[in-house]
Amino acid sequence: MRDAVTHLKPTTREIKSVATTADFKNGLVLKIDGKLQQIIEFQHVKPGKGPAFVRTKLKDVVTGKTVDKTWNAGVKVETATVDRRDMTYLYNDGSSYVLMDDKTFEQVELPHDSFGFAGNFLLENMRVQVSFHEGEALFGELPVSVDLRVEHTDPGLQGDRSTGGTKPATLETGAEIQVPLFIETGNVLKVDTRDGSYLSRVNN
Repeated sequence: MRDAVTHLKPTTREIKSVATTADFKNGLVLKIDGKLQQIIEFQHVKPGKGPAFVRTKLKDVVTGKTVDKTWNAGVKVETATVDRRDMTYLYNDGSSYVLMDDKTFEQVELPHDSFGFAGNFLLENMRVQVSFHEGEALFGELPVSVDLRVEHTDPGLQGDRSTGGTKPATLETGAEIQVPLFIETGNVLKVDTRDGSYLSRVNN
């Protein structure tokens, strides 16, 4: 019996990291058919009839393409080990973003689409998180909200200020968002990097 036990060695498959649908969360990276797919949305569904299931929206971390996928509740799926590092965005060299590791001072380059929509609010010297897999930089993430200065916006008409309307404003990154009519050029605003919505005015 002892000899039989000594022959039971772990295989590569046995040490793979596996999660079930109960472990799903936004940001989790799955390995599906050899590709890394990040969960960006998920919803557990318990219908009145039939088994429970989970709806997910997945983003390919290399191409940025999103797909919808439905899973039976409890199914197991391989996950990818992702190392998230705090980095500082240095500059845009025209073809990619150059970032520096805050601890090692190592510099890496990421394609412009690696930050997705949030890349519109990327400002030099901004601290971000970059995800790595097996030493390769995959994608970057901004904080949920950032403070940015209004580079230009037309004055709101005095009579319009009580209507609750909005107007376009160009931020210091070049991105254009909709802001309340009382916002003026030079104001610093808190902006949601997920959808570009105005959150609040930081100063007058």
